[in-house]
Amino acid sequence: MLWSIAFDHVGVVVSDIYFVDPNPGEGQEGAERGVRLELRHFDRDPLQGSIYSAVPVRVGRPLWRVDLLESVSSAPGSLDRAHHHPRFDGWEPGRRMFVEELSADPVGWLRTRLSDPAAVLTDAGEDPSDHTADVAALQESAPLIEGAVEHLLAEVAAGRAGTAPDTVGDAVRASWL
Repeated sequence: MLWSIAFDHVGVVVSDIYFVDPNPGEGQEGAERGVRLELRHFDRDPLQGSIYSAVPVRVGRPLWRVDLLESVSSAPGSLDRAHHHPRFDGWEPGRRMFVEELSADPVGWLRTRLSDPAAVLTDAGEDPSDHTADVAALQESAPLIEGAVEHLLAEVAAGRAGTAPDTVGDAVRASWL
């Protein structure tokens, strides 16, 4: 499942995820499941037909990521591997940043971060003054984003999302993100 909301030049994408990295390091062995949220660049390409044609929309490179993950071997809702990546280098995330509040109150932590989108953009290496309309729209849309995250977390906890694919190998990433 993929949920997205776009503003002028940035937007948010949220998806469930099932993930297995055979070489994770940092004591993070074993499969993970959960919800991934990313702040991304969005672009509108020129129309490919008449003025009535659909607008080509591109979801571009990520700026910030929140991974509300838990080990598959843990109880649903534990979020024992919740972390965020404040910055990306192109398409590659920076190091995982573990924050205790992410596991204890993920939606509350997200609410706090979305209450100051300019700070999130600054941490991501972007100039918030280049995204003034996006900052305001992101702040106003925070309840919608939080609702999507809460819904997906409930779906993962119920075993209806963030599940292993039919065929699982050494490395697996089952998600839109």
